[in-house]
Amino acid sequence: MKKALYILFTMVVASVSAYAQLIPNLGGQRAGISAFQFLKIGIGARGIAMGESFVAVANDASALFWNPAGLAQFSENQVIASRTEYVVDIKHDFFGVVYHLGESDALGASFSSLHMDDMEITTEAQPFGTGRYFSFGDIAVGVSYSKKMTDQFSFGATIRYAEETLDVLKMRSVMVDLGTLYWTGLGSTRFAVTISNFGADVQPKGEVIQFNGASVSEFQSFSLPTVFKLGIATEFIENETSRLTTSLQLNHPNDNAEHFRIGAEYAYENTFFLRAGVKRTIGQRLFGRDETSPEDFTLGAGVALDVKEFTRVSADYAFARFSDLGSVHRISLSFTY
Repeated sequence: MKKALYILFTMVVASVSAYAQLIPNLGGQRAGISAFQFLKIGIGARGIAMGESFVAVANDASALFWNPAGLAQFSENQVIASRTEYVVDIKHDFFGVVYHLGESDALGASFSSLHMDDMEITTEAQPFGTGRYFSFGDIAVGVSYSKKMTDQFSFGATIRYAEETLDVLKMRSVMVDLGTLYWTGLGSTRFAVTISNFGADVQPKGEVIQFNGASVSEFQSFSLPTVFKLGIATEFIENETSRLTTSLQLNHPNDNAEHFRIGAEYAYENTFFLRAGVKRTIGQRLFGRDETSPEDFTLGAGVALDVKEFTRVSADYAFARFSDLGSVHRISLSFTY
């Protein structure tokens, strides 16, 4: 059985790699057409370290972001807090809680924000600053529900409100995430399909006074950063002391090129964890630098301990290399009770 799973997974990876070499990269034609880009920033160091190939794994509270169907795949209540030290001093925070209503359904709530320090306004006449400052920030609040329809199939949905502020301009929107997860019965192999950030176009609201005194209050509409994801995951090793989880995921965003991600997690006695992942744009080779994607590979580690106050406490770290902008560090804590 394990040999058959290995052959199947290898064939899928090889097929995706071959497909990536044959079709053109058309993502540049769609770049820059969507708003609320912070909604694409992954949460939870575990999923990030696995190359964000996580929709078919999604068996902890970070499923609030990756795949709401995953909330029904575990039975414990969980709280998760995540912090990302992003590029150019931008910070991204996430907080989520999952509460199980019964054996087959779960409810979740989440809050995320992207923020940075206020920046001084500059002009052509005053390139070193005018003494006036502007602010920028994003927030999102979501409510999720997941139902295990059968022992093999789960469905989940999230309704999310998002708001973006840029000085005097604001954008607001309501969107939905939908997710499914199916256990095939072939070992631990499972498939997942999700669609994230689905909703109507948005338009900035507010009035901007230009330097010549003219005002602008009509702005272009933008689509939401909707993305369709298809994932597969399985355990090649699973015994009393060790577990090796591998996953493959294809992403089809509405504002960039299609790309695939490969991730792996090794667990020792379900206490110590090592993780790695690779991200590649369709049309780029599997190994070596991806010329069209800012991120190349990810690494991470984690530890989970049993404590008295909670059933389990987990701490995770992820490192992602950006080819031109340096590195990004992520940490997350989760509490199971």
